[in-house]
Amino acid sequence: MSTHNDSAAAATARAVECLTRYLRLCDLPAPEKPDAVLAELAQLFTEDAVWEGIGGHYAEKFGRSEGRTDVIRMLAGYLPPHDHFAANVHLLLPGTTECDGSVVRGNWLMQQLARYADGSSEIIVARLDVVFRTGRAQAQISEFRTERLFSAPLGGESMTRGTR
Repeated sequence: MSTHNDSAAAATARAVECLTRYLRLCDLPAPEKPDAVLAELAQLFTEDAVWEGIGGHYAEKFGRSEGRTDVIRMLAGYLPPHDHFAANVHLLLPGTTECDGSVVRGNWLMQQLARYADGSSEIIVARLDVVFRTGRAQAQISEFRTERLFSAPLGGESMTRGTR
């Protein structure tokens, strides 16, 4: 295997690790304290990052945040101490990626199971289109776009840690 293929594979692995960590930090309940979560989330985005909801529902709900500070401010509105979610879990499905030097582009389907503070719950499937800038140590998200493809209400037991 060539060095280029090795570096592309390593860059892609760092990008997937970054996305996986991002989604984990948005899961609730979180073992980390809210300030620590926001600080770590900030490290996962480039200074000039764009986070955008696309398609009818998410364009209206999320709009477009430009710059790390605005992205983190928007995300903070959905995380503790705000009570938007009572529980939230993201499942990342296999996706596709392509690497061009230090830039990795990927798209995935993500399933989200959400219980809101008002007691309602739903399952969501969204498409994620993400661009990463990779370095030797880590990748950072430079563009994040999400489009809601499907949602349905959930019934049944509470989504909390340790329940069956």
